[in-house]
Amino acid sequence: MTPKVLTVFGTRPEAIKLAPVIKEFQKTAGICSRVAVTGQHRQMLDQVLDLFKIKPDADLNIMSNNQTLFQITTRSLSGLEKLLVKEKPDLILVQGDTTTCFAAALSAFYHQIPVGHVEAGLRTDDKYNPFPEEMNRRLTTVLADLHFAPTALAKKNLISCGVPEKKIFLTGNTIVDALQSILKVIEKHAHPVLKKIPSSAKIILVETHRRENLGKPMENICDALDKLVRIFPNVHLIFSVHKNPKVRETVYRKLDKKERIFLLEPVDYPTLIYLQSKAYLILTDSGGIQEEAPSLGKPVLVMRKTTERPEGVKAGAAKLVGTDTKKIFLEAANLLKNKKAYEKMSRITNPYGDGKASKRIAEIIKFYFKKKQLFTPLQ
Repeated sequence: MTPKVLTVFGTRPEAIKLAPVIKEFQKTAGICSRVAVTGQHRQMLDQVLDLFKIKPDADLNIMSNNQTLFQITTRSLSGLEKLLVKEKPDLILVQGDTTTCFAAALSAFYHQIPVGHVEAGLRTDDKYNPFPEEMNRRLTTVLADLHFAPTALAKKNLISCGVPEKKIFLTGNTIVDALQSILKVIEKHAHPVLKKIPSSAKIILVETHRRENLGKPMENICDALDKLVRIFPNVHLIFSVHKNPKVRETVYRKLDKKERIFLLEPVDYPTLIYLQSKAYLILTDSGGIQEEAPSLGKPVLVMRKTTERPEGVKAGAAKLVGTDTKKIFLEAANLLKNKKAYEKMSRITNPYGDGKASKRIAEIIKFYFKKKQLFTPLQ
């Protein structure tokens, strides 16, 4: 009997990283693929579903305005309880560190269904940074049966948490798979804002939305961005502003209608990649962008206290700068002025994978169900 794999996700980052896996399942004999979304992020999720032409078999549509973590968790659990009874999957596949990821893994446990965790093993070892992601992924680790580690460090983290090595598979990160597919079509997704910016300008692309950066940290970030544009007349700043009302209130209050600062509604994924490709420098607290930018040769300043993706920092493609106004300004200014420092960061090979993670995951799942005795690990 062909095993049924139910892939569950709810946010745009999850959708981006699971889309190539779902596509791989669709062309893999020996796997019956089903897809369920919680709708934790509605509009931004739908953008990715349309882009990759994925039609969910079930949509829990849990999103509400100003939803709390309690609401996301309980609505996901309630919806998944009914869905799992109906679908009776042989394996539930989740990704990353969202509340949807944890709720789906917990639901699977309650139904005694095995769990596969894509992007397993990321850690900051700080319970509240990022919040709630650090605990979401740790709790998912405890519940998972198959751990798809994107890097050697992630595998090491899992072993140190007591996960048996035979349950850990080094695959690379599926974000590289997604990026490679999107690079073929990004020229179709040029954003009109670029027509307002001289070709000789240095573009700083900004994307920030983490819960721990709301309030004073977000104000500090905006103050640093404002100063960068004022001090460097050739700098133009593009800020893709998250839908979170608390992010928007601070960003628009601080930066709206400022010269050479362009505040955009959240752009779709290929447009975001296009903007990254045109940027001189990227400032973000996003995990995905930390993984994408090295493939595009773009230095990244990570506006967080910690990162669960230290491989980029260790390789030299990214630098942790926190949310202190002075620190952000000085690090960005150095890259704007110091060509040698800039080139050193921009020439780093992406440490997160080779674009074959999805194929490896499909092979591992077939192996798990005794359908195929083959697995080609990441070298």
